[in-house]
Amino acid sequence: MTESHTSVLVVGGGPVGLALSCLLSGHGVDHVLIEAHPAASRHPKARGVSARSMEVFRRIGLEGVVRAAGLPAGQVHFYRGRDLVDPDYVRTGLAQEPGEGPEHTPSPGLICSQDVLEPLLLRRAEELAGSRVRFGARLVSFSDDGLGVQSVVEERATGRRYGLRADWLVGCDGAASTVRAGAGIAMKGPTGLGRYLSIRFEAPLGRVVADRASASYFLTAPGRGGFMAVDNDRHWIYQYPLAADAGAGADPKDHRVLAGLVRTAVGIPDLDVTIRDTMTWRMNAQLADSYRSSRVLLAGDAAHVVPPTGGHGMNTGIGDADNLAWKLAAVTAGYAGEALLDTYEAERRPVARQVIDISTDNATNRAGYRIDDELLLTAAYRSAAVVPDPGPAGGHSTLDAAGYRPGCRPGERVPHVRLTQGPADVTSTLDLIGPGFTLLTADDDPQWQLQAEAVRQAGIPLTLRAVRTGAQQEAETGQWARLIGTDHAGAALLVRPDGHIAWRGTCPADLSTLPDLVRRILATP
Repeated sequence: MTESHTSVLVVGGGPVGLALSCLLSGHGVDHVLIEAHPAASRHPKARGVSARSMEVFRRIGLEGVVRAAGLPAGQVHFYRGRDLVDPDYVRTGLAQEPGEGPEHTPSPGLICSQDVLEPLLLRRAEELAGSRVRFGARLVSFSDDGLGVQSVVEERATGRRYGLRADWLVGCDGAASTVRAGAGIAMKGPTGLGRYLSIRFEAPLGRVVADRASASYFLTAPGRGGFMAVDNDRHWIYQYPLAADAGAGADPKDHRVLAGLVRTAVGIPDLDVTIRDTMTWRMNAQLADSYRSSRVLLAGDAAHVVPPTGGHGMNTGIGDADNLAWKLAAVTAGYAGEALLDTYEAERRPVARQVIDISTDNATNRAGYRIDDELLLTAAYRSAAVVPDPGPAGGHSTLDAAGYRPGCRPGERVPHVRLTQGPADVTSTLDLIGPGFTLLTADDDPQWQLQAEAVRQAGIPLTLRAVRTGAQQEAETGQWARLIGTDHAGAALLVRPDGHIAWRGTCPADLSTLPDLVRRILATP
């Protein structure tokens, strides 16, 4: 076999693996992505793209095309009725119109099904990494010797096998992860919370739901039950609940029977239905015991299987990729210690635990549940890659019945504040972040210039940016000062490449202070 080398091997070309590939390319990391399937998913699967995921897509240059491909904001409602023509239906979840209420993100979430999203991510990953993105290639085996991972890859079309050595292996290969099994990492949590037959079909339903258009249709007793969702006027998905008996339910190959199920669920006996595709799946709620074993790491469904009753399974995985990409970049570039990768599990596993618990509770809530677009904006990391505040200054991010309130504590996502001065493509504080570390200051104090240069002299990428909300925009200027938590003119935030705050403070007089802080965050030997 021929053999080659790469810094990172990503196994799995779903939304999480493709997002990781795009992010690694943005950080300049040499990597290879392999995916056993020959093409992107044809099935809708995940549909909700959260605000935090859209912020990640904004950073990799994909926000515009994803927004153009998703459902209009006015359709983000949730319908409940015994069928689609139930006169006594209930419709909730009216999307907030632009300009209503406080603005907490420049990139609101939307509905964009996985079969639409994946090709967009694949195209972007290929633009950035070219032939290093390899579909139709499966991982046959791997071994981790503590210094790297030796893998055998097979091209599905030809059967040709080749060796690939990587410094790091990341398993983004789903709930039945080959990587996780090979690394000997166990999953814990309940399985079989529900079984469903997913039916992708075409039917002229646009006019049927014209007065009740929604992103999701929950079908209740005494109707057939289950869940329907629309991609456009004619293309729909029906999640049909199967009996607990594994042998029960409709034959996925009998399109006549499947069409009958759809007609009953819709409530129109003579509906013109064309079945396009089917798949069966189980609702599980599991979390990996560990996210890392030596040189092997897990992300997405390989690390956590989230019930879809909440809309954040895929989004949690995209957050994993965002957290992991910059850490792999720092370690492979040599300016961070390998211990930095231990903070990946410390930061991301609690987020997955929270999302799994919320989604599991939702699965048993027959009265309906709320899908919070802003939930993942509140993720607050606690790890060695964050320097905690010594004092109580400034509030922290919260999400409750009163809504989302951003904070500015270390570990939290840097809050969005709209910028009214500067380049046309920089309209939010989030646009100032990356690709390395970013020091956000409130002024041009020359001491910050000296501190930033001292960090760069240590070989660590850092950009100094003064936040300019516009002197005439007093509300914005005041908002930024309140979020930083101090009115001190020398206040600053040290922001990591993933947009989370690593440190908050004022300009130190000692020029060794900031480099020492950054080395501590990066676990630099």
